[in-house]
Amino acid sequence: MQTRPEQRARIVVDMREAQEYDYLLSEAGCVVERQTLSVGDFVLSERLVAERKSRADFESSIIDGRLFEQARRLTEAYPRVIVVVEGEKGDNPDKIGRIDRRALLGAYSSLVADFGISLFFTRSPEATAELLSALAHHEQVARKSPMRVMAKPKALGVEQYQRAIIEVLPGVGPQMAKALLRHFGCPAHVLAAGEKELQEVEGMGPKRAKLIRRMLDSVWECEKEEE
Repeated sequence: MQTRPEQRARIVVDMREAQEYDYLLSEAGCVVERQTLSVGDFVLSERLVAERKSRADFESSIIDGRLFEQARRLTEAYPRVIVVVEGEKGDNPDKIGRIDRRALLGAYSSLVADFGISLFFTRSPEATAELLSALAHHEQVARKSPMRVMAKPKALGVEQYQRAIIEVLPGVGPQMAKALLRHFGCPAHVLAAGEKELQEVEGMGPKRAKLIRRMLDSVWECEKEEE
């Protein structure tokens, strides 16, 4: 039995997500649209966005601090946020890769208690698609919530804008951006620093410092960008 067009939920999928989800979501009765999203991986309604992570990526994002920075951006852009952790559990119930159970539970607690994010765990892309389809259908068909890509964060403070400027540098995440700003005092001084000066910051290293300087000093070739 086919779903009538007016009963089909629309899901906007980030361009960086695997094409497999287009097929799976379509099979689940959804209309799929691809866009480059500034935050999130799947937009399910005007108010609801989903971030999907494999178990390995979830682990890595806890270690390097990305998880909580992403959580901040997601909750600033959408009233309702879910994080889907996809994949089978490992053999050791007390660990997920390099993360022990206490740290893992701490990350879960922060997402739920500090950010108000809902956590879901799925075993496969098929299960993820089934979950996303159900949520999108609830929002758009049952609740009749409008489908519109919001992603309009609240106004940021000066310190947040400063950190955002530094985070776009190659190899620089939230923690390194903070370290650079603490060391140099302001974004202008970070951007003006030479390789040796950058290496004075703990954790920077010569390769990353060289990459940053090469990016900043290279002449912009607009023709290549337009291609």
